[in-house]
Amino acid sequence: MTGLGTIVNVGAVLIGGLLGLIFRKGLPNYIKEGLIKAIGISVLFIGISGTLKGMLVVNADGLEVQGTFLLIISMVLGTLLGEILKLESHLNHLGERLKKCFHDQKDPQFVDGFVTATLVICVGAMAVVGALEDGLNHDYSILYAKALLDGVFIMILSSTMGIGVLFSALPLLIYQGAITIGASVLAPYLSDILIANLSYIGAALITAIGINMIWNLDIKIGNMLPAILIPVVWAFLQT
Repeated sequence: MTGLGTIVNVGAVLIGGLLGLIFRKGLPNYIKEGLIKAIGISVLFIGISGTLKGMLVVNADGLEVQGTFLLIISMVLGTLLGEILKLESHLNHLGERLKKCFHDQKDPQFVDGFVTATLVICVGAMAVVGALEDGLNHDYSILYAKALLDGVFIMILSSTMGIGVLFSALPLLIYQGAITIGASVLAPYLSDILIANLSYIGAALITAIGINMIWNLDIKIGNMLPAILIPVVWAFLQT
């Protein structure tokens, strides 16, 4: 069944989110704050490890760093485009609209929870490769593994940031579903090198999410999202 992997992934996000909300009721604020920092540290190192995995190469002389120029140009041009398009504002606006639809005006973390969860579960190689495998080969193994990881993460995040986290299931469904449906068209253009580049650029964005969560900074990661598109343009220019 085409799309089963994404359906399972979305289901895991919803179940994990609901479990987190149940646990949230019994958690004092100081524990919630501590858990947010703990999640932030976890996200930070997931992002760092993913970035280094794509940039460090072992050769006869030891470790060599590659892809530095692509990382810089992707982040700079991507952020420039995102700032012009004001993507972060659009994400926040979507979160506010969902908040109004849910009639939960008293939840100050609704939008932050929605945006943070959406970025973490949608940005990364597993989402792209897993959705492609789903669409092309009906191989759901990658998305099943991602569903387990997302479910645990969302459960912890919703226990600290509330119900807004659950609504990240909507963009996840649209994003991965679109890749799955368009897999036969996209696959010929996605080489192993391109997927690796997408992965470590995405991991750099995940690192920024962790930094935001730990130090309460206001890095507008939503405006950096076009950075993921730069490796695609880069690969096209090199063909």
